[in-house]
Amino acid sequence: MGDIVLECNNLYKKLGKKTIIKDVSTKLESGDILGFIGPNGAGKTTTIKLILGLQGIDKGTVKINGYDIQKDFEKAIERVGAIVENPDLYMYLSGYKNLQLIANLYNNVDKARIDEVVKLVGLESRINDKVSKYSLGMRQRLGIGQAILHKPNILILDEPTNGLDPEGIKELRDLIQKLTKEENMAVLISSHNLAELDNFCTKVCIIKNGEVLETKDIKELKEEANAKFTLFRVNDTANIGELFDKAEILNNNEFKIQGNDNEIAKTVKKLVENNIDVYGINEETITLEDAFLKKTGGNKIV
Repeated sequence: MGDIVLECNNLYKKLGKKTIIKDVSTKLESGDILGFIGPNGAGKTTTIKLILGLQGIDKGTVKINGYDIQKDFEKAIERVGAIVENPDLYMYLSGYKNLQLIANLYNNVDKARIDEVVKLVGLESRINDKVSKYSLGMRQRLGIGQAILHKPNILILDEPTNGLDPEGIKELRDLIQKLTKEENMAVLISSHNLAELDNFCTKVCIIKNGEVLETKDIKELKEEANAKFTLFRVNDTANIGELFDKAEILNNNEFKIQGNDNEIAKTVKKLVENNIDVYGINEETITLEDAFLKKTGGNKIV
């Protein structure tokens, strides 16, 4: 376990008479890449704004690197980098000029650090081009570059993969993993792209209707959700539903069953007894999305 760099305790937020954040508690440790996931309207962005001091907290506390965001805002926010919704960029300026403008806000960011960040985010060949000529993925990487100029130990990203193509998503994933290793950052990332978060997050925090359901290692979450699915390929699935009431029939020749090794053995035996030819058996690991749907009772992320 690493040091706790971010700790939210019993956060509440009202919008008019409606409580939209209810008793939210979670924490981020050094070395973590924490996926903050939940359906639309679950309270992800609002919670992030409370963490960053962009909205007032009605009740509860946020501590960043040991400092209370409400009592000692400047100290708390000093080592935090963030992008909420979209990076704020000047499209008519070059990428380098954009970084220089942000660097001027800090006392400890010199040219060497700007050059170091340009290399980190992989924009060396395009940094002097106008941002208007950048792809969406390049703009996102430049935005992250702005956010890390002052060497924060926490990076908070709100829906950074929105609108990115597969190549842009991969570049962003590689960059986040690189930052945790080379810059020793802890990352909190809110995203709808569960398949992508599954590839690189170490933990997830699940929020629904303004309440945290669970914060857990991804591996543990999957194990709790009965991680094993087995795919059976047979000559005909016409009678599978009658033989196995929990089977998920995929097509005329494939179905899935969730269970342990004993369940697999029993399934094979029953198939043979009923003269169904078995062509193949493959174990599948449950995805983060499967585990999420099970935990939230089927609330899809859209």
